[in-house]
Amino acid sequence: MSRHRNVRNTAYDDYDDDDIVGSVSDEPECISPTDAKQWIFDRAKGQSSLEQFLSKNEDIQEEVEENNDDRNIFDGKVRRDSEHYQLPDLNDIDKSKLLSCMEEIRNIIGETYSDKRLVEAIMSNNFNFDKALDCLLNGENNNTQQQRSKTTETIEKGISNVLYEKSQQMKQQRTKLTIKITPASKIKTSGFEISSPKVQSPKTQSPSGSGRNSPDEEQNKSNRTKEALRNARELYEKERGSEKEQLHLVVIGHVDAGKSTMMGHLLYDLGNVPQRLMHKYEQESKKLGKQSFAFAWVLDETGEERTRGITMDCGLQRFETPTKQVTLLDAPGHKDFIPNMICGANQADVAILVVDATRGEFEAGFEQGGQTREHALLVRSLGVSQLCVAVNKLDNENWSQERFNDIMTKLKQFLKQAGFKDSEVHYIPCSGLTGENLVKPSTEPALKSWYNGKTLLEVVDSFKVPERAIDKPFRMSISDVFKGVGSAGFCISGRIASGHVCVNDKVLMCPSREQCVVKYITIDDVQVQTAFAGDQVAITITGIDPSNVSVGFILCDTLNPVPLETKIKARIIVFNVKTPITIGYPVLLHHHSLVEPAIISKLKAQLHKGTGEVIKKNPRCLTNNSCALIELSFQRAIAIEKYSELKEMGRIMLRVGGTTIAAGLVF
Repeated sequence: MSRHRNVRNTAYDDYDDDDIVGSVSDEPECISPTDAKQWIFDRAKGQSSLEQFLSKNEDIQEEVEENNDDRNIFDGKVRRDSEHYQLPDLNDIDKSKLLSCMEEIRNIIGETYSDKRLVEAIMSNNFNFDKALDCLLNGENNNTQQQRSKTTETIEKGISNVLYEKSQQMKQQRTKLTIKITPASKIKTSGFEISSPKVQSPKTQSPSGSGRNSPDEEQNKSNRTKEALRNARELYEKERGSEKEQLHLVVIGHVDAGKSTMMGHLLYDLGNVPQRLMHKYEQESKKLGKQSFAFAWVLDETGEERTRGITMDCGLQRFETPTKQVTLLDAPGHKDFIPNMICGANQADVAILVVDATRGEFEAGFEQGGQTREHALLVRSLGVSQLCVAVNKLDNENWSQERFNDIMTKLKQFLKQAGFKDSEVHYIPCSGLTGENLVKPSTEPALKSWYNGKTLLEVVDSFKVPERAIDKPFRMSISDVFKGVGSAGFCISGRIASGHVCVNDKVLMCPSREQCVVKYITIDDVQVQTAFAGDQVAITITGIDPSNVSVGFILCDTLNPVPLETKIKARIIVFNVKTPITIGYPVLLHHHSLVEPAIISKLKAQLHKGTGEVIKKNPRCLTNNSCALIELSFQRAIAIEKYSELKEMGRIMLRVGGTTIAAGLVF
């Protein structure tokens, strides 16, 4: 015990700070002579043991070298090298296509192949999902059989006959398992069931005997796959077949024409506004000395709008007619809020143009630089072809038929020049304040004596719903970004221009090219699983930073992203401009909710307004009412599409100094 410390009687004050109980000693541990023998290497014995080991395991080394990437045939599992595999350096579009294809293939074949093999198959087939899947399931059979045969030969040399028979049995079971996996009957995708692509058996060969399908068969197979994956028409009929048709209606016209009052009274007569709430609006407007504005407050909900007595943003309400569900967009009439009006008109299928029949007021809005002309031109340029002209406040003119005919004659000529067909324009006399001829036929004797046509509600119900681009790639223009309820991402709202989207779909945010996931879809505050072209929706998304999303961005399909352009060609119609348009002319481009500075970099040709023929190449300038082919340049890339590819994404507006100078189509 002499070499051990006397712990009980130790005086710790006598030690230095570093010399304390429990400190680690730097001295090496002692090794007894007996234990030291294990560290002595016998060169002769070690050399003979190594030679013996190598001779016994020569076959095993060959097997490991030959089958370094191969599968273990006894447990049927695959050893993947995906953990250390780096994806190739690609641009954003190709990378998005690659990841989407990989995910779709994984949904069908599971973890059977490594990421490296998937990438090789996808890129060798130019990101074609069908061909890559065929390459993996059909083209791999020969290589797999060769690798298995080599492995079997190696096993036969060093394994007993019992293990060899067992390996053969396991190989047969695995072959049967592969064949069973191939024709997956159904795949669950985004909340609804779709048929999976039928994979051809490895034994099936083309007539040429090459083992691959002929080009015609490949094309037909691709068409069948696309139809099976997302047959949007059938899905739409299943989801919406029993519902009324959806119609988006925008109300436009000069400031103080009575748009909000008319539509507020319409909603009240339809029972969409409770009597108690209407009584409250009447009392509050009476206190402010604006009793005639009570019906307008149904749509003008903000305090500033009610104080100023004008609409500043697009009011949104919904009502039903006998055959349709109508989304009402009350656009502002003041010239300072034309951009808001353009956003509303971009979402519309049809329009109501409200004009004030009072003498002097109609002329101010139509002939003296008012917004009646500009609004009509804007909605026509944005694709609205069906129009109802509501001649409002005709009671101020004692329901004069002469005044009504005078207004109708002036508007007919102008609207025809703007591109509206006479058969698609309806004219009705009405009064928004008294409610005459809005929902029920008029009881006013002075009006009944000469008018027995449709009411405003009947005209709206007679509008035809435009054909929706449901079977086109998914496109949605973002009109608002806001924080949703809960912690699951954030919300964006807008109208779906084409295609459809489902919950849990992966989508692409353009022009940032970031991928995100759809968590929730809401229509009219009701959560749904699927939304289609024409729907006004709020979508909750995750996987992307909200600071990287802005109004005017486009949400689109990952496999068919919207193009990004810094230069576009457009065919435009010039309205009234104070100075001629020349090269280098700065403008503001309006595309859905996007407002982007641009420069007219080229004037390629001046065109005939009626036939579209080239009148003059490379003109020096463009004047009023001219038609031309121009080139626009931007400082950054914007998400925009050609009109020939998708009409809803190919219309633009050009504005300068608060005035719309031109409208056109992207070529």
